[in-house]
Amino acid sequence: VLCCSSDTLWDFAAAELQTRESRSADEEAPEEEANVSVSGTGCCLWAVNLGTETNLALEYTFGRRARGHNTPKDIAHLWELGGGISLSDLVQIPITNQNISTVSVVLVLDLSKPSTLWGTLEKTPAGSLEPSGKSVCLTAEVGSQQTERDRELISPFPVPLLLIGSKYDIFQDFESEKRKVICKTLRFLAHYYGASLIFTSSKSETTMSKARSFVSHLAFGTERGKSLSADPSKPLIIPAGMDSLSQIGSPPAIDVDIGTLHARNPLDLWKKVFERVFPPEGSTKENKEVKDPAKDPQYCEPLIDSMRAQKDQELEQYKREQTKSWKGLALET
Repeated sequence: VLCCSSDTLWDFAAAELQTRESRSADEEAPEEEANVSVSGTGCCLWAVNLGTETNLALEYTFGRRARGHNTPKDIAHLWELGGGISLSDLVQIPITNQNISTVSVVLVLDLSKPSTLWGTLEKTPAGSLEPSGKSVCLTAEVGSQQTERDRELISPFPVPLLLIGSKYDIFQDFESEKRKVICKTLRFLAHYYGASLIFTSSKSETTMSKARSFVSHLAFGTERGKSLSADPSKPLIIPAGMDSLSQIGSPPAIDVDIGTLHARNPLDLWKKVFERVFPPEGSTKENKEVKDPAKDPQYCEPLIDSMRAQKDQELEQYKREQTKSWKGLALET
């Protein structure tokens, strides 16, 4: 259609482009935020530099990722709890009732210390989370891929959970039978809690890269990869919902007559079998009293002890202040 306007074709094209950009800006989705809490033994800020441990009680960083050209950048708040599970009460800072719908948890398990694995998982600082709207979606996502029998026996975690078995380079030198016990047990636990499971080593860039993709999936909803490996002779990679009780099999009883074990449920049975092979190191209280040099009289150093007491007081003050004020904290980008 011809018109008598003095506008050229380029003028029309420029006007159309401006209209489309304006419409796109008006329909632009708001910036989304996610919270990823990292805890466990041998923790590290996975999204920043896998393999380095934090020296802080609670360390914070954040990541940004654009969804596309000229779109807002999503933000992921990354909180790493240092000190293993001993400072688990600090989890009240990054995880609250207000942001629970955006929370994901990464739990790091030290494969080189099998006797601590079950205890670390049981004492995860997010273990007391109340179910949320997100947990319903998680249960549906995991449960939809399982048999009716599996759905009756599993108990998905309240929020998305990723289990990372670290120090695989040491673990791979364990005896074959012990590796199988650990692998099958962690597969069962991951399946029971509806979690993803992956083994990593700071000496293997391949495993580190795969771990980063799982964390990115939690933080930004990116593709977590389609790799699946359940071979105990290789690093495990099992996305949530991709395993089953029939594939995992029964508890690996090494010199243990399962029939003699009195268990209340499947989870309790797996725990009893695992702890027969890898006895726990003792209660948390006993470990602190025996293994904390600061409380052992034979290591008494007045000058150092006084400085330690001062630092303990500073830590308590820090925890109280952060609990009260973190919500109003303004973080510059």
